[in-house]
Amino acid sequence: MEKGGSMKVLHTADWHIGKKLHGYDLLPDQAYILDQIKKIAQDEAVEAIVIAGDLYDRSVPSEDSVRLLNQTIADWNLTEQLPLLAISGNHDSATRLATGAPWFNQAKFHLHTRLQEAFTPIEMKDTQFFLLPYFEPVDARIYFEDPDLRTIKEAMPRVIEKIQDNFDPTKRHILVSHFFVAGSSKTDSETKIEVGGLDGINGILLKDFDYVALGHLHGKDALKMENARYSGSPLKYSLSEKDQTKGVWIVDTETSEFSFRELAPLHEIQEVQASFAELLDPTFYSKIDREDYLSILLEDRAVIPNLMNQLRQVYPRIIQVERANGFETAVETRLKTENIKEKSPITLTEDFFTEVSQNELTPKQKKWIEDGLHTILKKGGAN
Repeated sequence: MEKGGSMKVLHTADWHIGKKLHGYDLLPDQAYILDQIKKIAQDEAVEAIVIAGDLYDRSVPSEDSVRLLNQTIADWNLTEQLPLLAISGNHDSATRLATGAPWFNQAKFHLHTRLQEAFTPIEMKDTQFFLLPYFEPVDARIYFEDPDLRTIKEAMPRVIEKIQDNFDPTKRHILVSHFFVAGSSKTDSETKIEVGGLDGINGILLKDFDYVALGHLHGKDALKMENARYSGSPLKYSLSEKDQTKGVWIVDTETSEFSFRELAPLHEIQEVQASFAELLDPTFYSKIDREDYLSILLEDRAVIPNLMNQLRQVYPRIIQVERANGFETAVETRLKTENIKEKSPITLTEDFFTEVSQNELTPKQKKWIEDGLHTILKKGGAN
């Protein structure tokens, strides 16, 4: 039967509002990027926005995080009159997130946080949206009254089958969900959710949907199926994501085609390798956006007093400093392979200093270390 009444949908996920990057507050960055998403939605004239889970970074978000989400939803949904279709992810508290859900529907803000809600489709024009939130195996056992459902792998075929029982053959079908699909690739910032048997859903289960809008993995290229995509997070949330392109998918339900719209962050994540002298040289750092979140690979081997304080005078958002060329790993490896227990604390300290600085201790430095260690050992014996 011919399907009609096509629409354009924006697919986003993994906002993680309230997340910190190595201690830095990302709320200003998140507000900036959410405003970009709204502008893309307006530019593309989308008729609905899908948010595939992990709206918050933690189950008990801060007041500022709640305020940002509430302001965003109110702006998009009430002011801009954009229908929203959202689910809870593994980082969200389904109960807290669902507060107010019964009357959200009146403003076309459809928020599903419980497994049983996934089987009632939200219908818009030519499309049925099935909103399947993150759930635990126990939720499936209770819903299906089947004690043998011990893992997500075992539960998901039953869930998908019941969803398909509610397919209207005259419409298109979009699944919104927040799980790990087998064959996808992960990054460091994604919390492992294999506990409870969530170790990969078979992608074959998704073949009958026109589009599957996924959340959980932070890279848009984590999965490449003909009909399924992760939107990825709108911001880079770890150094492992520094080379990823962030953005949102625009889905055309008539053609089942989707295109990616890039987002530009307020502050990038970048890795810089240089010597300490270079890092403090205006000629060098004038070529770097010093407001970015920086991972610094330091080429010096010598110990540099007050290193971080000096660097932060020039680079205010340093997320880490490591020795270049895997030097720290070499130190750890050597210390592990030697018989540490047979060495005295003074000898171990001398060995470590030599490994780090590539210099021998001076007689005065040795005396300082000996005096310091003797003082510590004396105090320890007194206790």
